[in-house]
Amino acid sequence: MAKKTVRKQVGPDTEWFVEARFGMFIHWGLYALGGRHEWMMHREKVPPDVYEQRYLARFNPDLYDPREWARLAREAGMKYFVITTKHHEGFCLFDSRHTDYKAPNTPAGRDLIAPMVEAFRAEGLRVGFYYSLIDWHHPDFPIDKMHPLREDQAAREREKGRDVRKYADYLHKQVRELLTNYGRIDIMWFDFSYPGPDGKGRDDWQSEKLIEMVRRLQPGIIVDNRLDLPGEPDFVTPEQFIPPRWPTDEEGRRQVWEACHTFSGSWGYHRDEASWKSVKQCIWLLIDCVSKGGNLLMNVGPTARGQFDDRARERLAGYAAWMKQHGRSIYGCTAAPDGLAAPEGTKLTWNPASRRMYVHLLTYPFRNLHLPTFEGRVQYAQFLNDASELKFTDADAEKKTPPMIELPPAAPRVEVPVIELFMKA
Repeated sequence: MAKKTVRKQVGPDTEWFVEARFGMFIHWGLYALGGRHEWMMHREKVPPDVYEQRYLARFNPDLYDPREWARLAREAGMKYFVITTKHHEGFCLFDSRHTDYKAPNTPAGRDLIAPMVEAFRAEGLRVGFYYSLIDWHHPDFPIDKMHPLREDQAAREREKGRDVRKYADYLHKQVRELLTNYGRIDIMWFDFSYPGPDGKGRDDWQSEKLIEMVRRLQPGIIVDNRLDLPGEPDFVTPEQFIPPRWPTDEEGRRQVWEACHTFSGSWGYHRDEASWKSVKQCIWLLIDCVSKGGNLLMNVGPTARGQFDDRARERLAGYAAWMKQHGRSIYGCTAAPDGLAAPEGTKLTWNPASRRMYVHLLTYPFRNLHLPTFEGRVQYAQFLNDASELKFTDADAEKKTPPMIELPPAAPRVEVPVIELFMKA
């Protein structure tokens, strides 16, 4: 008999999430010591005992100041954060009663999540917890195709008696701790399911039981789509890409969604990585998400000493400078109404409450920006960075000219100029 799938009858309120549009992801754990990708345990096939011996006693984030992290996030324009309470390596940043593999048993000597939650709340950000469904360290987590020992046949044979039901019990107990010990939690970000041969999915995690507990403990929480429960998630999470259009469900209804991205190619701290996105690229990612009705969750991987490195700080500062002048083209905004098309080299965002349209210029046109689908709809135009007026001319049938905005020869000295259009009712 097939197992039933839990489906929400009335979901939690996602209005705040849609309004916020921009959040900070933080990937932090023992892998910061390796400084070469958060999946290095998997990539390098490091046995769990070797990994623990190498890193646990050396994790000493002596420069960790969550108040600084929170300030940088708030200044960058972020409205919520999501922290990896436990990643796939199994190490917990919080003081769990159910494991010794945790931050209090390192030189850090304390729960690292509690002060972080306090600091971000003090800066006005909402709180999100990431929790890995995967655990390469736990003795009852069966070795599978994702495990560091996946190619060690002797280990597979030796550990074939592992009981995923015992691991699921551990998983549920830790999630209960996270949703009980830190006050109101706004987002639960589980990661991830891979059902099928030599994989794991809803039956392994006991996802139906898990989601019921999550919603009972935190009725207002919103949950992502990685529990392998179709119809249950409150938002979907494209990773390291932006969909070509607003995602829809099986019935064609637009979904609440959030793209998660990195400044470079890794989520955890990677000392030698050179593939860092420019400030302009980072800003464009945010604009692109909002132009399709979505959020951006932008990741920072702190160092093992507990700091954001200079490359991350530079990009956060770039967001801060741009968002200070252009935040109203992001917050509360969404895709343009049907029938209004973005000119080439631009993205549109629309604020239905203020009835203002925002034209983001990735390329700066010479003299005129044509808006052929905007005939009869625009009252007034200005640059958003300084509220300086721009001449708008509506369509002229005799001259056969489309609606257009006359631009000055020099672009504003901002990473991505934005034109604010006051639209007619």
